[in-house]
Amino acid sequence: MTQILEIQRGSFTISTDPARLDIDAICDFFTRAYWTKGRPRERTERALANSLVFGVYEGTKQVGIARVISDYSIFAYICDVFIHEEYRAQGLGKWLIETIMSHPDLLGLRRWTLVTRDAHGLYKQYGFTPLSNPNGWMEIIRPFPGE
Repeated sequence: MTQILEIQRGSFTISTDPARLDIDAICDFFTRAYWTKGRPRERTERALANSLVFGVYEGTKQVGIARVISDYSIFAYICDVFIHEEYRAQGLGKWLIETIMSHPDLLGLRRWTLVTRDAHGLYKQYGFTPLSNPNGWMEIIRPFPGE
């Protein structure tokens, strides 16, 4: 089990405490994210329950999120990174990625991955590069029920 992390910066907190997650706010974020179109709420809830989730809060209000899927030894995948539109351009996304990359339970991992359509500049600052061997990667993408 990973340790709960809480870091304060001004009026903002990043926390990995699952009890703080505002599922309604998160599902609202995801109605506006291109990568979560069509994802049923119950799938989001299950994904959150089975991931290391970093919530970004102003006081008790959820203003951002990121999930990490990991074996805590070799591999981690960062996904569902979202900062509420009203809170962008304040450095919260950078702080969120810095916090993820320095989480004590994730230090020393061999491979980190993520997928992005439009945030390459952000992730490049933390050492992410295009896949060195994209031909070695494979995937299956199945539609959600009702799509």
